[in-house]
Amino acid sequence: MITDFYHEPVMLKEVIDSLLVGRTGVYVDGTVGGAGHSYAILKNTDAFLVGIDCDDDALAFAERKLAEFGSRKVLIKANFANLDNILKSLNIEKVDGVLLDLGVSSRQLDTAQRGFSFSQQAPLDMRMDRSLRLSAYDIVNNFAQNELEKIIRFYGEEKMAARIARTISEKRKLSPIETTTQLAAIVASCMPAKLRWQKIHPATRTFQAIRIAVNNELDNIKPAIHAATETLKPGGRLCVISFHSLEDRIVKNEIRSLEGVCECPRDVPVCVCKKEAKLKNMTRKAVMPAEEEIESNPRARSAKLRIARRI
Repeated sequence: MITDFYHEPVMLKEVIDSLLVGRTGVYVDGTVGGAGHSYAILKNTDAFLVGIDCDDDALAFAERKLAEFGSRKVLIKANFANLDNILKSLNIEKVDGVLLDLGVSSRQLDTAQRGFSFSQQAPLDMRMDRSLRLSAYDIVNNFAQNELEKIIRFYGEEKMAARIARTISEKRKLSPIETTTQLAAIVASCMPAKLRWQKIHPATRTFQAIRIAVNNELDNIKPAIHAATETLKPGGRLCVISFHSLEDRIVKNEIRSLEGVCECPRDVPVCVCKKEAKLKNMTRKAVMPAEEEIESNPRARSAKLRIARRI
């Protein structure tokens, strides 16, 4: 029996009910992680699954968890932004459904040496793909103060970004900032006293921002959605789970764009952009986890699921 040290898959029932359009065909899990969603897809169908992840640990775990399904699955180390090329390499032209879960797995957060969490002392890393050259250490210690401020302000939506970047810049002149707990303490020291004792740790937004920058997370969402759209069969489903407002905004806007909504200036009397409708948005308002799920898995509280159908 395999110990499931990844968190329970978020909104599993909602995803399976929305994603599966038949018992056969091909489905893609673009962020296989702990294989919770992948397992349910294979268990509930006779379909073939393509599982993608850039994390070696996740792929090794998924291989074990999905072993019972034999040749009905293939696992690939890659970034989901390259979905179209991955499918071409497998001689797969069209698929029935694509799932993109944009969250960081509990395994990544809870494994201290990965450096994602401020709750355990570890080297500053935060790379999902450990073959990447850039790490959190590089950003924190080598990026210019103004670059660091932009990252924390934009990716973390942190109001105290200027003060945090300035303090980091001052501290690293004395000695390199090497661990997660060092960085967390520096960020906390920048906060007014009333903000240090809130429910959410004062370093949460800064850690989120640096993680996003290390893994180039936001820039990968658009190409992944476009690649998924082009590879879906008519009637095929796209499901995307996001975990913070920046991700969800990109997902919502890209689905809207692929619905063929006219983007001409309002003062143009006749549409000239001629946008082609490729998707039908099935969730004008994002699907949220039920209260029961949030109680059993607090990390699901910020999840949003958006669903679209290929026209």
